[in-house]
Amino acid sequence: MDLFDYMREQKQDKESPLASRMRPKSLDEVVGQQHIIGKDKLLYRAIMADKLGSVIFYGPPGTGKTTLAKVIANQTASAFAQINATTSGKKDMEEIIKAAKDRQLTLGQKTILFIDEIHRFNKGQQDYLLPFVEDGTITLIGATTENPYFEVNGALLSRSHIFELKSLDNESVMALIDKAVYDKERGMGAYNVEISNEAKAFLADMSEGDARTALNAIELGVLTTNPSEDAKIHITLEVAEECIQRRAVRYDKSGDNHYDTISAFIKSMRGSDPDAVLYYLAKMLNAGESVTFIARRIMICATEDVGMADPNAIVVAVSCAEAVERIGMPEARIILAEAAVYVATAPKSNASYMGIEKALAKVKESQTGEVPNHLKDAHYKGAAKLGHGEDYLYAHDYPNHYVKQQYLPDELVGTKFYEPGDLGYEIEVKDRMNKIKN
Repeated sequence: MDLFDYMREQKQDKESPLASRMRPKSLDEVVGQQHIIGKDKLLYRAIMADKLGSVIFYGPPGTGKTTLAKVIANQTASAFAQINATTSGKKDMEEIIKAAKDRQLTLGQKTILFIDEIHRFNKGQQDYLLPFVEDGTITLIGATTENPYFEVNGALLSRSHIFELKSLDNESVMALIDKAVYDKERGMGAYNVEISNEAKAFLADMSEGDARTALNAIELGVLTTNPSEDAKIHITLEVAEECIQRRAVRYDKSGDNHYDTISAFIKSMRGSDPDAVLYYLAKMLNAGESVTFIARRIMICATEDVGMADPNAIVVAVSCAEAVERIGMPEARIILAEAAVYVATAPKSNASYMGIEKALAKVKESQTGEVPNHLKDAHYKGAAKLGHGEDYLYAHDYPNHYVKQQYLPDELVGTKFYEPGDLGYEIEVKDRMNKIKN
């Protein structure tokens, strides 16, 4: 590095955004993620011993994936190269691999390659890295907001440790805010800033564990707020509210949050919690989720989890699906809410669902039994001569429109697939079946 490169780097450090300037320089400065970088954890020990193998950091935005890569760069004896998968391609990797080979041959030095947003690389680009990861030419650090088991080549995964980073808790975010506000070297301390506890708590809550969101809001607040009569810039709750106009809902319609949120929505309906159902419904609608997708989930829950305990649930759910297609948003939110609350508050039974699962399993595991002769169709040509339908008893000719006769194949006589529960309409079903059969 010559003098001009050094001056350029120093200038960039001073003028870069607050979130970038506040990146930790060492593991001891990292806030949160103690489940993977606590002093007794594998990742911490590997970094400190400079024995890090290839890893993939997976987690929501603003949780420190790039930060950890930078910390590793500062604490390792290896050379460090960084690219972003959205702007780099195979040619960039070829240049890095060539330099890594030369470095390894002449200096005996390893190279760490950090690829941000590695899920953006296609299969061919990911495959290119495999032999160089395997032979030790590079140690790979990948960062992704997407589930790596969906988005990253299986062969690459098998050669890497996966570490999941979690959203920071409010206390951790508030600690970062304090550092950013009062640090005179890297933070906003030179501006003579004070921040109220209410503002800190609000920003931590609104950022939803995303440190970058909180720090960007602090920087905006400091740079756009005039000093008061005491010559200090006061970041009050009102200022904080202006800096974050609305909570950023973390929801990607093609990623983990999509699946996690719809899962929580369904499980809340199954668990009879209408408040949770409405919250997750609102989260999906706010993120622009398809109303027809949500309606389909309600229909499934109405049959799988409510079932015969309230047969009207599927009627409500189907009517909801038809209505939202005709009406659309924003009114569809009301229809979806009514149907979801109906299903959530309905009595529950999975007896019919479990019944068909048992029946399917029986059909798959054993030879299909023959239909009893008296149940066979007697109307097609030659059927009567074969005795089909002979001795069939017509149920409507008997008291209660029921007559005891064999319906299951011989091999399955006595098998129970549907067993009514003790809630809602199934109480009536059970009573009626007991009365007519006994």
